[in-house]
Amino acid sequence: MSSTQIGEVAMAAATHTHPNQFALLGQRRFAPFFWTQFAGAGNDNLFKFAFTVMVTYQLSVSWLPPAMAGLVIGALFTLPYLLFSATSGQLTDKWDKTRMFRLVKNLEIGIMLLAAWGFVSANVPVLLGCVFLMGLHSTLFGPVKFAYLPQVLNDRELTGGNGMVEMGTFVAILLGQVAGGLLIAVPEVGHMQVAVACVAVAVVGRICAQFIPHAPATDPDLVINWNPFSETWRNLQLARQQPVVFRSLLGISWMWFFGAVFLSQFPSFAKEVLHGDEHVASLLLVIFSVGIGIGSLLCEVFSRRQVEIGLVPLGAIGMSVFAVDLFFATRSLPVSELMGVAAFFAEHRHWRVMLDLGLLALSAGIYSVPMYALIQMRSQPTHRARIIAANNILNALFMIASAVLAGALLAAGCSIPQVFLITGIANAVVALYVFLLVPEYLLRFVAWVITHFVYRFKVRGDENIPHDGPAVLVSNHVSFVDAILLMAASPRPIHFVMDHRIFQMPVLGWLFKLAKAIPIAPHKEDPATYEAAFARAAEVLREGDLLAIFPEGGITSDGQLQPFKGGIMKILDHARDDGLEVPVVPMALSNLWGSYFSRIEVRGGKNVAMVRPMRRGLFNRVGLDVGEPVAAAAATPALLQARVAELLQR
Repeated sequence: MSSTQIGEVAMAAATHTHPNQFALLGQRRFAPFFWTQFAGAGNDNLFKFAFTVMVTYQLSVSWLPPAMAGLVIGALFTLPYLLFSATSGQLTDKWDKTRMFRLVKNLEIGIMLLAAWGFVSANVPVLLGCVFLMGLHSTLFGPVKFAYLPQVLNDRELTGGNGMVEMGTFVAILLGQVAGGLLIAVPEVGHMQVAVACVAVAVVGRICAQFIPHAPATDPDLVINWNPFSETWRNLQLARQQPVVFRSLLGISWMWFFGAVFLSQFPSFAKEVLHGDEHVASLLLVIFSVGIGIGSLLCEVFSRRQVEIGLVPLGAIGMSVFAVDLFFATRSLPVSELMGVAAFFAEHRHWRVMLDLGLLALSAGIYSVPMYALIQMRSQPTHRARIIAANNILNALFMIASAVLAGALLAAGCSIPQVFLITGIANAVVALYVFLLVPEYLLRFVAWVITHFVYRFKVRGDENIPHDGPAVLVSNHVSFVDAILLMAASPRPIHFVMDHRIFQMPVLGWLFKLAKAIPIAPHKEDPATYEAAFARAAEVLREGDLLAIFPEGGITSDGQLQPFKGGIMKILDHARDDGLEVPVVPMALSNLWGSYFSRIEVRGGKNVAMVRPMRRGLFNRVGLDVGEPVAAAAATPALLQARVAELLQR
């Protein structure tokens, strides 16, 4: 398939409405890829868990005691991420993605054939070497997995596609570990069964990869730098050129830090705190994996099928709340003999523990999926795989730091629940720092809350908002939250030109300052602020971003559309001076007049807002209609006002 055909596929997908993300499993551009990554994640864990059980319970290896086996296997698997992620990112940007998929799956078959011999002969050094090689396999697969999605899915499918991948990965991890543990435990034939299963799953993955359609190279002329250390540094510097992307990488890496603390402590937590046997430890893993999967799938439902980074603070809040509650849920558990799953379920106090773990994991899924989608959408296509490679490097470093810090806390005398408590509090501090550093997350969260819990917000025609490049959005001005509603409707950040008086309001003013909205005042009242607003607006358009204005000049006092002022023409003239012909997108907010945030007449004839909070109740229906863009040459205040008026009549 040529690059033109890929573009046609994406355009066709953009115009086709799917009921939900599961519909992607019926399409060739996604289904073979999904099952390829599913088989790879499952095989990784089938192999590692079977090997861990073998050296822990079945073999006596003097130089690899059972207490160290899990740490050594985990370290060997993680090491290639540090050494080869940079090279993997380069290869993915330079080569056709399908070529990379098939190369990686061919490598997996070879590794699993060697591992099969290692299992049959109980050769621990060979299996340790295969652990390292499977880590290399996953290192090569990571960048191509996440770079492929934005190349074949449109922006409205990206959140759902990432949610499916995240869900599939954790389900595959769970199934792989269960299968590895069950197969290796069968007397006499267990080693042979694992050997056959590992090779068979690798072959299934390779067959699936054969059906993945071609996804052309994004930077075929790239010269490979084979020095992993200098290229790793270069990748990190490349990621830092886009602050929002780089800070999102740090946010995802923190999620892996957070998750690694819990996953690494499940066996000890189950035994020492919950007084459960190994089956209870497996139950905790099942609950965690199911929670991650459900949270990942909910992202598309919560986001109206766009990349909604406002979900990230919601996930962060849940991670902290349920981590802290997990500490309190374990404080009053009585000491007892080790119990099985049935006895564990019979104790009602354990239900709170399981609920906390499940909701914590669900929150982590909600937290991570929008961040992955944002990185994919905002990264330059020619550098996308290398950015994702930088993410893998940071993930590995954060997971190593997680193991070191958790070990230090335990060595200092902290109990496992106390480690969870400290991690939950630290998550709240880190999240607050990140959201203040990148206010777009916090602003989108506020927009998400208002459009889900204050209003029932319906958007029509949002495909008319340009996916890239500069544009001016013009809308009627009905309430003090108009900007927040427009923000919620657009997957791209918007810079607003707003009346300077709004910035004096206690909460909304702080939010708009955080959003770096552009204050404007009448020329007669404040000439300096007036001129500075147009200079900043021109800068926004030069940078290729979206600019929104309310041409009426103020919030309507009677709910009717007011005449548009001439400021829009000055903005377009400035853009034309910079050599830009910027499209203007008309938008109309409907059914917002009379709500809490709009004006209302009170005694004395004054029109004020934000009085009588329940005057229209909750979950009022409001809408936004987005019209087709108007060329800059044709745009006039009168024409734009007429277009907005037409949208209001829909």
